[in-house]
Amino acid sequence: MARVVHFDLNAKDPVRAINFYQTIFNWKFNKWEGPMEYWMIKTGEGPEPGIDGGLSKNDDLPGFETSVTIGVKAIDGIISKIQDLGGEIIQPKMAIPGAGWFAKFKDPEGNTLGLMQDDPNAH
Repeated sequence: MARVVHFDLNAKDPVRAINFYQTIFNWKFNKWEGPMEYWMIKTGEGPEPGIDGGLSKNDDLPGFETSVTIGVKAIDGIISKIQDLGGEIIQPKMAIPGAGWFAKFKDPEGNTLGLMQDDPNAH
């Protein structure tokens, strides 16, 4: 069974957003050393249920909405199933260097979600 493994938030002013979420929820933010302005979000510790996420700078580009990401074992097969069942791939599969393969889709109801296949060799 595929599970939600990550969420993404976006902000025009990342410093303001980080301060907001740290103050209200005590979330921890660490700048990612990848090729884009991105911060990893740690939402908790220990056995308490929940997922961690990320925050990116939003420059009013299409596709930069708040979203959740579903972890999958074989992204190509899932992309095919999405298309077969009336979904639309809105961001083709792309490598996130050192992390894995990512794509975004819209389901037949218009909801936008992400897919992530772990692969430390992705480039």
